[in-house]
Parts: sequence; structure tokens; C-alpha cells
Amino acid sequence: MEHIITPKVEYVKLLNRYPEKKSVLGTLYLTATHLIYVEQTNNTRKETWVLHHHIMSVEKLPLTAHGCPLLIRCKTFQLLHLLFQRERDCQDVYQSLLRLFQPVKEEELYAFLYNPQQNEEDRRQGWEFINVANDFSRMGLSNDYWEISHLNKDYEVPSSYYSTTYVATVTGSAKFRSRGRLPVLSYFHKDTKAAICRCSQPLSGLTSRCVEDEQMLQAISQANPNCPYIYVVDTRPKLNAMANRAAGKGYENEDNYSNIRFQFQGIENIHVMRNSLQKLLEVCSMKSPSMSDYLTGLENSGWLRHIKSVMDAGMFLAKAVCEERASVLVHCSDGWDRTAQVCSLSCILLDPYYRTIKGLMVLIEKEWISFGHKFSHRCGHLDTDPKEVSPVFTQFLECVWQLSEQFPCVFEFNERYLIEIHNQVYACQYGNFIGNCQKERLHEKTFSLWPHLLKNQHLYRNPLYRRSLECTVLRPSTLPLHFKFWCGMYNYYDRGMHPKQSVLDQLLSLTQKQVEGERTMTELQRVRGVVGVVDFVRVERYLTDMTLSPSHPFTAADSCISAHRLSQTQPYEQCIGLLTKQSTIHCAFTKGQTQSLTHGLDW
Repeated sequence: MEHIITPKVEYVKLLNRYPEKKSVLGTLYLTATHLIYVEQTNNTRKETWVLHHHIMSVEKLPLTAHGCPLLIRCKTFQLLHLLFQRERDCQDVYQSLLRLFQPVKEEELYAFLYNPQQNEEDRRQGWEFINVANDFSRMGLSNDYWEISHLNKDYEVPSSYYSTTYVATVTGSAKFRSRGRLPVLSYFHKDTKAAICRCSQPLSGLTSRCVEDEQMLQAISQANPNCPYIYVVDTRPKLNAMANRAAGKGYENEDNYSNIRFQFQGIENIHVMRNSLQKLLEVCSMKSPSMSDYLTGLENSGWLRHIKSVMDAGMFLAKAVCEERASVLVHCSDGWDRTAQVCSLSCILLDPYYRTIKGLMVLIEKEWISFGHKFSHRCGHLDTDPKEVSPVFTQFLECVWQLSEQFPCVFEFNERYLIEIHNQVYACQYGNFIGNCQKERLHEKTFSLWPHLLKNQHLYRNPLYRRSLECTVLRPSTLPLHFKFWCGMYNYYDRGMHPKQSVLDQLLSLTQKQVEGERTMTELQRVRGVVGVVDFVRVERYLTDMTLSPSHPFTAADSCISAHRLSQTQPYEQCIGLLTKQSTIHCAFTKGQTQSLTHGLDW
């Protein structure tokens, strides 16, 4: 609280960038963790809460005749344009936010203040909820060719990997790989015996070689009896990789490695991606743009082209594994940005498990957290070098969303789940994404995000999801016409926009009612012998007739529930009278509305 100069400012205007929308007047509060804006409207109290860690930048604009403006941009793509009556109040809030939204020390992050009223045992179990080793067991990993390595139990080989890794039976190439990130197993396809491995670029320079590294790649190849070669995929543009050769790094020389096929994928570096997102957000914040200006700005940002390049690389890996039955070794420069994107995306394409709510948690824990994606640097959690910030993880989530748009029935989760994960990464409320690797994360002082998400999974379920749908491997189209602008992410906070997923939310509600009805039916079958069977059957028959009438919009589940409850306590004639009265106020869809909503489930 010592950084807050003025905790409360009255008569602050919240401006709206849409000309047809009026600005509102309210009171601004600053707390140790949040900025809170309370609108002063007639008989209503609307609050806008912004976590300090979600703030990306605070800009004090030139003084105007109407007051002193302050522009707050958030990492969640929320934009707050505030207008203060007094310049002093604006300056005080500005100075306070500069210190609050980007702390200098890790102990100042929200995760070390947050207390969800859990005891120590619950907190410990929360961190044990996701077990990466169990995921490798689920894959059906063969112990004949792959073994658990404890060389990194003290986080020394390298410090950015997790303590337990799976490697081919020959080791020793850590010193030949940038930052010691030697080739380790990412995914094993039990049907084809092909593996996806990941590492960093080799320290080959122009002429160097490493026998141990060559032996390890040979061991990866021999672990797959179904294909005589492996792919080595460098996710960078070829020019970038060649430039690194001059600095003593680079890429594998095919003359030194037997049976490898080399591929460049052309995904740009973190600086290009950061600039691209900035241009995209400028388009999103335009005031009343023309169609031409909007589409030109979207094209000039290059954002969707970058999304396509990540998608293309992930598809290349999936195709190599499932169609050519070939193992793949993937790297970029250090193996924690583009490599994480491509490996995790290929896993989603190959394995239906990662398309479930819990499966995506496991995938993020394995490919991003355990393998050392630099969340603190890339998300700007602390006041560090801004050139290290880049939307690498955001791009991965968008790729998943693009897939869910092409395959709406094979993902258990909806876009709200992806957006919630994105926002939590930047919130620093839980300890999962604090630090740059597993070694730096302080489990004993923070709570895990995953139990919280699972507890609220009813909010994130996709009502179109069909577990029985046979779609083991996804083969999406990467034609330009299939890529969409993700309005739900980048324009989520626009004031006055229509709520997202209104139809899907209604479908989700219907699905939940169906589940409840099936549960009730099961219970009724169990107790049917105890209930007065005659009255129960007569009431149920009456209610069933009502469900066929549009003027009495009962569902079958409603019929069973009402019949069961009333027949236990009321004679038949009284039941009919009560239910007739109840039907006039029962809230449900008409028959025609239900048909229109559920029609799309059978495509």
C-alpha cells in the first residue's frame, strides 16, 4: 500500500471509443492488487476490476479542455481511457500504477499475497494434481528404447529442463546444444512408434561436430523400427539459422548425421511477433474505422500469417508421425519458444486426450512449464528488459482456437477456457507461470491454477463436444479463408458489444439439463418400487402429453422430476392442478426454439 498516493478519486470519466456510446462518470479506487472503477448510474452499481499485473502500459496524454486523460492498456487486451477533472489526481494515479503494475521483486507478485482459504494439504495436493510422468505412461512408452534420466535432478543439465526427462538410451550431447538443452522426448505415438523430441540448436558453427550428439540422433532413429530416417525440423527461417552459424551456433550438418532429413519452417522470432501483435492491437483500438482501413490494418499486421506459419509447422510434425511413421527432432534457437508452440500443437493434432479440459492442462504443464518456457520474461511479470516480452503463448492458444473453429465437435473446452488460461498466465495469481523454468517456481509458497480450473469446468465445457466422435488425428486446412480474426480474445472487453457465445451458452444449459434429467431418471428407476406406482404413472403420462404441446414447454426431464416429487406427497387430482399452474411460469425453450438450437449438432 505504500506505493498508492491517492487511493480514491471521484468524478472520473470512463470514455468510450465508439461515438454512439456515451461516457460514464464514476469513482476510481486503487488497492494493493486491483484498480477498481465504480460507475455512478441510476439505481445501479457497475464495477470494473483490473488486476495490476494485467496492465501492460500506462500513458498520460496531453491535457485537454475537458480534463486530464490517462490511457491504460492491458495484457488481456482491455483498454481503459480515463478522464480526470484535476491534473494532480491524474498524476498521482499515474505514478502509483507505474510502481504497482510491474513490480521489481518476485515477492511482490499477486501469487504471494493470494490466499484461497485452503489448508496446507489441499495446497500440496493441488501441485501434485498434474503429473507429467503419468502422461508418458499413458502414451504407452516403450522401455526398450527410452529411459528415464535423472541427470537433471539438481537442475544442472540444463537448469531450464524439469528434473526428470525421457531420453534415448545414448546420452552425452548436452554440451553440444545451446544452453545444454539436449534432445529429450516430447511425445510418443504408440501406433506408429514414432517420437517427437525437442532440443535447442547445436553449437556447430561452420565446422564443429559432436560424436555424442550424432549418436543420440542415431539412437532416436533406431528407437523407431517403422522408418529408416528421422526429420530434423528447424522452426526458424533459414536466413536466421545461417546467421547463428557465424556466432558458433546454427543447425545440423547433414553430412555428419546419418539418415536425417532436414526441414526449415520459417517461424519468425520473438521481436517480429511482438511488433506484429502491437500492430494488430492498433487495428483493434481504431475509432470507427472504414472497412478498407480495418482490413488493410489487419493484413499489414501480419498476425494471421504468423499464426498460419505455426500451424503449418505443427501439421508437418503430425503428418510425419502419423503418415510417414517417422520420428522428428524439433528445435529453434534455445528450444523454449517456437519449439514449444510446434510440439504442443502437433500433440493436439495427434492425440484426442489433449483436446479435453484436463488434457490441455497436462500439455501446458509438460510442453511449456516443465520444458522451461520463459513465462516471466515473455509475459513481462517483472520490470525487466521489454525486448524479452513476446506473445508466444498467446499464439499457441490462438492456434488451438483456430482448430476448434474448424473442428467444433472434437474439443471438450470452449473459447472461454482458452481466454481464462491466457488471463491467468498474466495475472500472477497462481504459481504455475511465475519464473522462467521449473527450478525457479516456488511451489511451497503459492497455489496451483489447475484445481481451480477443474472446479469450474462447467463454465468451460463445449456443448458441441462429442467424445464418441472418431477423429483421432486432425487434418486442418491452412488455406487463408479458414483463418479468422479472434474477436473473442482481442475485442473481449469492448463496451457495448454483444455477449460472446450466446447460442453456445444456451446449448450448454440444455446439455446440463439433459445430464440432470438422466441422473434423475436413474434415481427414479431405483426408487420406483417404493413410490406409489399408480399415481406416478398417471402423473408422468399427463406430463409426457404436455411436453408434446408447444404451449406447455416441459422437457422430458422436467416431467420425470415433477412426477416423482408430486406423486410421493399428492393424490393424482391435486398433482394435475399444481402442475397446470406450474406450467404457466416454467422457464424453458419452446419446441421450435429447441429444434433450431440443436439442429447443428448432427452435421
